[in-house]
Amino acid sequence: MDSYIHNLPIQPIDEDAAACARTRWDAIAKPLGSLGMLEDAIVQIAALTGDSQVSVRPCCAAVLCADNGVVAQGVAQSDPQVSTLIARSVAQGKSSVCRMAAASNIACVAVDMGLFEPVDEPKMLNLRIAAGTHDFTQGPAMTREQALQAIRTGVELVGELAKKGYRLVATGEMGIGNTTTSTAIACAFTGRDPALLTGRGAGLSDEGLARKVGAIRRALEVNDPNPDDPLDVLAKLGGFDIAGMCGMFLGGAVHRVPIVIDGFISTVAAYCATQLREDCKVAMLASHLSAEPAAAVLLDRMGLQPMLHANMRLGEGTGAICLAPLLDMALSLYSTGPTYADFGIAAGAGKTQA
Repeated sequence: MDSYIHNLPIQPIDEDAAACARTRWDAIAKPLGSLGMLEDAIVQIAALTGDSQVSVRPCCAAVLCADNGVVAQGVAQSDPQVSTLIARSVAQGKSSVCRMAAASNIACVAVDMGLFEPVDEPKMLNLRIAAGTHDFTQGPAMTREQALQAIRTGVELVGELAKKGYRLVATGEMGIGNTTTSTAIACAFTGRDPALLTGRGAGLSDEGLARKVGAIRRALEVNDPNPDDPLDVLAKLGGFDIAGMCGMFLGGAVHRVPIVIDGFISTVAAYCATQLREDCKVAMLASHLSAEPAAAVLLDRMGLQPMLHANMRLGEGTGAICLAPLLDMALSLYSTGPTYADFGIAAGAGKTQA
């Protein structure tokens, strides 16, 4: 493994903070464990941050934008220029994720990781690795060095967001063709046939789906990625958005900031991160189950359960930001809820498991 990734300073979780958080939940006048995964998420955040006084505010969504050379193979319904249009919309605060985020007071950060054409917007964060990846049906999507650079960029991005005070970061992405790159990565790691894991993305026809499956098969044959070398898989088959998000998940563990997994592309990035450093999983919160076939496979492999099942597939981080209001509601009870002691009930009395 590359020394940079191996040497990332990921600390063990704080068991004392986790125990304090669990004790607090158990003291609240309600059936034990009755908020289920929401309780677990608060305990996980306490363990990650080392502070049982959990807060997820302020929070933001970082939307990583990049283009993929494989669009030349007709694997996407939309033209590559759509990546630029939507990326500009994110930077202007007008895109789908921006509209939804505004409803819950969540900031959006637009990041150019490697669009074909740079976006001339003052609020677009320029962290470009290159002007898009290469067509991976013809050879590696990027060099190993570029993949590592994108990962490092993601780690450092989380560090900068942490310095600005953000306590929860949702991952988002924008890039035409990135369900193709994500599926190729999933196939490389699982060994499954592309026909079983490939979805229709943004709405491909049967003919388009066949082209997409064919392109993934060719990419696997041409590049022969090594599943025992995660950086090799990422470099040969991935995109700059995926590599950047992979770095964000690693960065969450380094900087002790919880990072929310969005849909399929984000899930693939999270899986890549766990293959590089399994201990980074402490920073991951799974938001929703994507409609793409491979999403459930990879979440199951990571032992993560998504909290929302809404058949969402919009991207941009729209599913990830939906988790923040749920955590807010859970924290309102966690922080101020009445305890059994407040009602004069002896400790342990009536606390039946829900």
